[in-house]
Amino acid sequence: MDFDQFGDTEEQKLTKIKKLTGANLHRNWVRIPHVTQWDEVDVTDLEALRKKLNAAEAEKDSGIKFTLLVFVMKAVAAALQQLPQMNSSLSSDEKNIVLKKYINIGIAVDTPNGLVVPVVRDVHEKDCIALTQDLRELSGKARDGKLTKNDMTGGTYTLSSLGGLGGTQFTPIINAPDVGILGLSRADKKPVWNGEAFEPRLMLPLSLSYDHRVIDGAEGVRFLNALREALNAVREELQA
Repeated sequence: MDFDQFGDTEEQKLTKIKKLTGANLHRNWVRIPHVTQWDEVDVTDLEALRKKLNAAEAEKDSGIKFTLLVFVMKAVAAALQQLPQMNSSLSSDEKNIVLKKYINIGIAVDTPNGLVVPVVRDVHEKDCIALTQDLRELSGKARDGKLTKNDMTGGTYTLSSLGGLGGTQFTPIINAPDVGILGLSRADKKPVWNGEAFEPRLMLPLSLSYDHRVIDGAEGVRFLNALREALNAVREELQA
């Protein structure tokens, strides 16, 4: 269509990253039967602890600044250990699933040239300080356009966080050969019934997409329930 007939236009070339990402996303959306489940998790106490920990790290001038994303990464690793089928891939003939004993989480990072997904390795074996350092290093390399092939391969699961930008819920597209991806939106205060009255609680929206050839709805709910329990366990561990 000639859009100029309706008014002034300007044509811009897609970046190399956007071209590659677009092709991959289209392939994944067409070939994978997506299901997306939405949920919320109460992170009021975890957020209060995060601020307390960051204040302590600032006093030590350690350079460590925890984000909610790091706590979620730790909890996701625990949930994946409980439901290993979410940490799998379909075999090439689609007759079997490959269960991975390692947990490498890809983190979707927005850069000036487009979306990239660097991989944090062995998340299940690291504490929140090590994960914070890994995430800071990879995010910096992503923004500077210095990610290597090794930085972007070997992932078993993906996290996409839009919480810093806003929004409530979205449908993240699975990053094949993963069978699942978790999206995080902006945490917001909401009135929650405690059995006697409504009280303000900070609720984090979760958007879980999964490959329905491998994961069914019941398993998706179990994963989100396991994630909620794991977040509480992360908080208790950090308080100890």
